[in-house]
Amino acid sequence: MGASAIAFIHELSFEALPPQVVRQAKLCALDLLGVALAGRNTELSRIAHDHAAEFFAAGTLRSRMLFDGRIASPLGAGLAGAMTIDSCDGHDGHAQTKGHVGVAVLPALLALADIRRDMTGREFLACVALGYELGTRAGIALHASACDYHTSGAWNALAAAALAARVLPLDMRQTREALGIAEYHGPRSQMMRCIDHPTMVKDGSGWGCMAGLSAGFLAQRGFTGGPALTIEQEETRNLWSDLGERWRIMEQYFKPQPVCRWAHPAIDAALALRSKHGFTSEQVRAVNVRTFHHATRLAHAAPASTEEAQYSLLFPVAVALKHGAVRFDALQGDALHDEEVLRLSHIIRADECAHHTSRFPNERIAEMSIELFDGRLFESGPTQALGDPDLPLGEEAIRAKFRAFADAARVTSFARDLEDSIDVLDVKDAALTPLLDLVLARHV
Repeated sequence: MGASAIAFIHELSFEALPPQVVRQAKLCALDLLGVALAGRNTELSRIAHDHAAEFFAAGTLRSRMLFDGRIASPLGAGLAGAMTIDSCDGHDGHAQTKGHVGVAVLPALLALADIRRDMTGREFLACVALGYELGTRAGIALHASACDYHTSGAWNALAAAALAARVLPLDMRQTREALGIAEYHGPRSQMMRCIDHPTMVKDGSGWGCMAGLSAGFLAQRGFTGGPALTIEQEETRNLWSDLGERWRIMEQYFKPQPVCRWAHPAIDAALALRSKHGFTSEQVRAVNVRTFHHATRLAHAAPASTEEAQYSLLFPVAVALKHGAVRFDALQGDALHDEEVLRLSHIIRADECAHHTSRFPNERIAEMSIELFDGRLFESGPTQALGDPDLPLGEEAIRAKFRAFADAARVTSFARDLEDSIDVLDVKDAALTPLLDLVLARHV
């Protein structure tokens, strides 16, 4: 089975991609770049880029950093880029991985493409699809075989290694070693620690991206590390048997709000009730949420940082009730001290529903009741998060989200050029250079 995955890494062609996969790859790239535009304004991103510039300085291989323009090694560029996307929790994900693959795939691919300037737009899209297919399966396999719930960096490191194997390129033997090195050195950090104690370590994806790229370069020099058990073990071989037939990139969800996915069902329930019944936040006396266990752990009512706000259910639901939307600027800086949002956040009660917990992670459900001061009571009923594959945002909604992030970053005109550059990537003989020069040569 390992040989099958390795062959897929090197043999996948753009022509083998179904039209819907090509479309999805472009949307994933656009959505991730929008999130990166928002994330570039965070303290996390600033520190990560400065760290990469100083401590991951370029040697013979030089990559520009995402929305920064400074030069670092490919490892440093991947690290800073993935941390930037991770700093704004608005990126895509997959239910069964309980995490994110694109956050490492895109920065790894951009860092590699910048040292291989002959890459075409079609090859870029094939690599995006490859990264999602390898990374998603590795994540599902790890959760099925490991005893703890690890961050995304633990398994999206294999996606970054697969991309390095294809782009450098490595031979088949080196590729097997690279995947094994990435699996072994990927950060098997504990996700629930960051849920309970949110900090800038986030989902480990910056380190996963860096570890995966490093694995590729190490394997190229003869470093050994195979096998990657998540690929080669008998227990999860069925996950790899349908490569090229079942496209896991089509199973990704897209986030309408830049917070932990587990909070989205409750946010959507709050927005639906507010829209349907027309009450204002000042009328709200009490809010009760029944949801799955993991969502109840998002318990930060008065976040002291944007990381705590993003890993909260209470605070973004309060933001939704006050503003009718959850924008990233409401989760940062002075907005964290908004008196009405804090009042609401402290009157929201989140309790576990055993039935909803039993359906997690394949389904994430919440139901909400809102009581007003005048005695009226509104019930949402079970609510699924908008943006899941069976409840999709749609292409125009994803584009609107990208433009909203660009507007907030005050780069509206630049973002139009970026969107146009992504739209033509699948045109025959289209070069990747225009897109690279937009996203890697600009400081935002």
